[in-house]
Amino acid sequence: MKPSWREQLNISRVAIKYARVTVFIAIAVAVAGIFAFSSLKYALFPEIPFPVVIVQGSAPLETTLETEKQLTNPLETSLRSLENAELFSSTYPGQTIINVAFAGGLNLDQSTTTVKNYLKQASLPPEATIEVTPFNLNESVAVTYAISSETQPVDLLASITQEQIIPSLEAVRGVRRVDLLGDSSLRDTDNNSSAVNPPTLTRLNQEDILAVQVIKKAEGNTLDVAAAVEEQIANLRENLPNIRLVIAETQADYIEEASQATLEALLGAIVLAILVIFPFLGNIQATLITALAIPMSLLGTFIVMAVAGFNLETITLLGLALVIGIIVDDAIVDVENISRHIDEGMSPKQAAIKGTDEIGLTVSASTLTLATVFLPIALIGGNLGQFFKPFGMTVSAAVLISLLVARTLSPVLAMYWIKPRRRKSENKQKLFILVPIYRSILNWSLYHRKAVMTIALLSFVVGLGLIPFIPQGFVPKLDRGEFNVIYTLPNPKVPNRLKVPQTSDSDNNNPSLFQGFMDSPERFLLGRNYRVGSKLEGLILEDTNNVESAYTIAGYQGNPLKGRIYVQLKDNRSLTTSQVQEKIREKLPKLKGGSISVEDILFIETGDDSPFKIALLSNSFDSLTKTANLLKNRLESIPGLVDIKLSAGKKNAPIEHFEQQRVIYLTANLSEGIGLGDVTKEVVEIAQEMLPNDVTFDIQGASAQVQSIFKEFAIALFFAILSMMVILYLTFGRFLESFVVLLSLPLSIVGAMFALLITQSDFGMISLIGLIFLLGLLDKNAILLMDYTNQLREQGMSRHHAILKTGEIRLRPIIMTTASTILGMLPIAVGLGAGAELRQPMAVAIIGGLITSSVLSLIVVPVLYTLLEDAGEKLFFQK
Repeated sequence: MKPSWREQLNISRVAIKYARVTVFIAIAVAVAGIFAFSSLKYALFPEIPFPVVIVQGSAPLETTLETEKQLTNPLETSLRSLENAELFSSTYPGQTIINVAFAGGLNLDQSTTTVKNYLKQASLPPEATIEVTPFNLNESVAVTYAISSETQPVDLLASITQEQIIPSLEAVRGVRRVDLLGDSSLRDTDNNSSAVNPPTLTRLNQEDILAVQVIKKAEGNTLDVAAAVEEQIANLRENLPNIRLVIAETQADYIEEASQATLEALLGAIVLAILVIFPFLGNIQATLITALAIPMSLLGTFIVMAVAGFNLETITLLGLALVIGIIVDDAIVDVENISRHIDEGMSPKQAAIKGTDEIGLTVSASTLTLATVFLPIALIGGNLGQFFKPFGMTVSAAVLISLLVARTLSPVLAMYWIKPRRRKSENKQKLFILVPIYRSILNWSLYHRKAVMTIALLSFVVGLGLIPFIPQGFVPKLDRGEFNVIYTLPNPKVPNRLKVPQTSDSDNNNPSLFQGFMDSPERFLLGRNYRVGSKLEGLILEDTNNVESAYTIAGYQGNPLKGRIYVQLKDNRSLTTSQVQEKIREKLPKLKGGSISVEDILFIETGDDSPFKIALLSNSFDSLTKTANLLKNRLESIPGLVDIKLSAGKKNAPIEHFEQQRVIYLTANLSEGIGLGDVTKEVVEIAQEMLPNDVTFDIQGASAQVQSIFKEFAIALFFAILSMMVILYLTFGRFLESFVVLLSLPLSIVGAMFALLITQSDFGMISLIGLIFLLGLLDKNAILLMDYTNQLREQGMSRHHAILKTGEIRLRPIIMTTASTILGMLPIAVGLGAGAELRQPMAVAIIGGLITSSVLSLIVVPVLYTLLEDAGEKLFFQK
């Protein structure tokens, strides 16, 4: 007899025929996967290149307005047609600085060349000069060491640092450069060391220090660089016994803690997923075969990650934890089906062939549709797309590899290991105790289809109705145990001989704005800055129960009016990071004419350091200033918005542009428990109400990312569902199954929304991942039910009895996979370890959604199947 198309497409038959080759390939993949895993680096988030090109122009012009007209405007006009770039500029008397920020992922060298070519078109004053500097935001500070001595004078200490310490650190692999801060160049203006940052004064825990900032290369790994530098520092401590070298600032500790916590959650998911299998299968060999699918699939995925150059960072590790349930799912369905046939009297080889013939199409179709759900996430556009590319590709690879393992290795091992067994009748009855209950409910539902669909529709409406009550954000606020206090002093009246370009609060939006811009240090400005920073540092250190250390930079980013205090909290603190921030925010004084802002550590180095940011745009400076101040006053009454400040609006301030328009930025931080999306929505409503006709606004920073993420995910979801329907049509040869799945997808919303509401987790980037995963799992369950129903009907069984029989056979694997996925998510949902706030919303959404979607899909999918088939009996649903 000619094999059926199911048999022809069953790759398990090939694997079983060449069983030894299959096992050999599996061993080879495992070995290669171990080597691949050992080569992967740990990181907190994907390292995405964000190219920024700094254009610095100067001309002998007296006023800011004249400079804007003759220098800034022509330069911006020449750059306005650049693709995938935004223009930010600040204009001072005789000076202009333009930041050209390109989209993430673009090549910095190519972007710099493009900018230089476009600048050739600019019509500038005869004596104007232009300097173009490439700046890679991934060239970030890996670690900062404080240098002090009880015996060495500061000038000698600076000399030792420049001659011995800095060269040894610059030789470390992955180090781009080492900057010296707080050095004696403040006393010696002729010091031209290339390692000297624009003049600063630095302190650590109320002690004057020198500091060395180790800047990693763009492609360097923070943990690797920090570890290698620490080794070098240990050698220096031995050779320089009279000099103290201690860490003043590093993010490596948190990155390592968060990575390890995520890895532990992944291991916990594996253990719990395996533990739940045995009670269902009741067979040690079957459980072992299913369990082996997990490491095999992960090791295969590590090979893909290594080839693609991905890291073991929070998002990719989270993705791997996410698919543990899917990996187990594929293996469970195959092994459970083979075990059932062996128990019915077939030989292991016959059972392996028969079982994989029956289930192969179902497993392949459902897993392929799941891969198509996650692949569009990897293709999301913009900077978010760069962030999600490693996640989408890693999850898709893991899903596809788990399919190959389930279709090749699992049936081969089942053929060798699983033997016929006889189970006592009481054990069999106990194992299938849910089947009579489910059969009864399903039978009733098929005769009361309108009632079932009404309940399903109401559930969906309730789920949608809960969304406004859930905090909407970009990413959850992390309890990192570290944060920054940024302060900016007012512009003082200074003698003409010392006059420097005026500065603004928006400088923190442009990290390199003042680098190389100030030619001489201004002792009195830095002295004043130093005194303010010392006072603030002392107030912060008074919280001895929570604060471990405070590291102050006066003259931050080369700006003599600006300072930063990095606060490191104790591991055994009694308060969370947010609670300490609130406490310190209330304690710090107000700076008349200046500002103090308690900031989170940047989520991703993009140049913005406040979660909320809005740009007010107008060509009328008077109208812009008046509107900005009015809006600021209005927003101060909104609960949850703190540290509200304007970038300009002060007398003699510079003129700032965004995309060739004059701009004033309004930035703010958020109190704990406040959703960024909710606050942004409220501010937009206020701005639309009070802004005059000649002033417009633009949402920027993380605020804009909140809006962008829902838009991008909606597009990705559309293509995911479209791809899913195409695969289902190709699999089943008709649209009926596609429409059943499509109409069943909303069932996952209600449980997910309830879970997010109860836990007050953000409905944002991470929870959206969970929702998309739920759609894929619901799709798998639906296919599992419909495909076997179709097989039974082809054998001559009536539709009603085929559905009931399918329910009896498929209930156990569906409950098994649901239980294993829920238990696999529990270690993440509990929220233990560093970075738990980032992982928890996804697990919460998945667990809540799985509970409702699995229960509803077991009833709604068969009912929809019959309803749509009846409705389309005379239309295009028939084969």
